[in-house]
Amino acid sequence: MKSHSGLAGAAVAAVVVAGAGMVAAQPTSSTPRPPQGAGAQRVAPTGTGVPSAPQAPVAQTAPTAPAPVSEEAPPANVPTPQPAVVPPITDKDVAPAPEVEQKAAAPKAPAGPQRRPRYDVAVLQVLDKVTAETLRFEAAVGKPVRYKTLIFTVKACEHTAADEPVEDSIAYLEILSQPRAEPGRPVLPAKQAFKGWMYASSPSLDPLEHPVYDAWLITCRTAAPVASAPPAPAR
Repeated sequence: MKSHSGLAGAAVAAVVVAGAGMVAAQPTSSTPRPPQGAGAQRVAPTGTGVPSAPQAPVAQTAPTAPAPVSEEAPPANVPTPQPAVVPPITDKDVAPAPEVEQKAAAPKAPAGPQRRPRYDVAVLQVLDKVTAETLRFEAAVGKPVRYKTLIFTVKACEHTAADEPVEDSIAYLEILSQPRAEPGRPVLPAKQAFKGWMYASSPSLDPLEHPVYDAWLITCRTAAPVASAPPAPAR
């Protein structure tokens, strides 16, 4: 009796040990495992006969950005400023400004050219081309002066103004050619030999064109006053 109970206990112990070995041991198989991924079913190892339940796909969440680090400086303890004192507004401050009369400046008249000073005597010089004789003489304005067969009449004689670039003397002359009257012969009519302006600085600008004589202007001047005769001594 005692031997049978010992054999039964040894058998139970062997079964327990064998069960434990079956649980601990995993059967090996040469069959490759299916790829693990979303929607794949897990197949139970061969030998068990019980398929495992399919796993639900795992949702992949987007990585969250790190929260920005606040760099704001801590508030400083600034004292509250005192309100400024505003002076009261008087009637003078709101009164309209007086109207200022703006007088339009009168436009300045443009300065006109200066007038040329005029003189009453012209100093002339004449040349006889045949005899080479030269004579300088004066001719008063408006009074004819004869030299051989020429008669000179000065109509005007003036000097350039101060605002003109060139200083010069200018005379307006009329020269007639008329032979002297001889007794027993008729007087020949005068012919105009020259009429126009003569310039002292440029004699060739408007010269006298005559076959025998040549004449040009020297200058203009004022007539010298006539010296009065001294009074007779009282007796």
